[in-house]
Amino acid sequence: MQAKNNLCLVFILLIATLTSSASYANGQPRDLIKEEQNRQLVIAFYDAFFNKHQVHQAAEVVADNYIQHNPYVADGKAPFVGYFEGYFKDNPQSKATIVRSVADGDLVWLHVNSTDGKGVSEAVVDIFRVENGKIVEHWDVIQPVPSDSANSNTMF
Repeated sequence: MQAKNNLCLVFILLIATLTSSASYANGQPRDLIKEEQNRQLVIAFYDAFFNKHQVHQAAEVVADNYIQHNPYVADGKAPFVGYFEGYFKDNPQSKATIVRSVADGDLVWLHVNSTDGKGVSEAVVDIFRVENGKIVEHWDVIQPVPSDSANSNTMF
């Protein structure tokens, strides 16, 4: 049931992003160039961090006071890097394939197929908030990819 609720939240967030108007509620116009820069920053970070496992180099774009909403990782850049150094040591073949990405204002969403390299795959939606060229906040929704499905649709 929790996985179903998580998936519903993901779709609500994606629909809200895709259907947002050309300006924000405060009347300010969207800065599509800045949004694309944020999207590219997050994509480059994600590839270097989660695929190349260059945690220290990639984390240069993560703010020291990084806010983490994943309950298994503490706030701050150092705890984030430390957590994944251990994970990548235990899972050196892990990879994360970005299937789609969306930017809206200071938020960037990634829909990701993540694998630990040992056959376990998860569907992930990562949401990052970018401020002044730094990743300052993160949320995620993670769901295991089942071996059997009640339909013929993929999770990606």
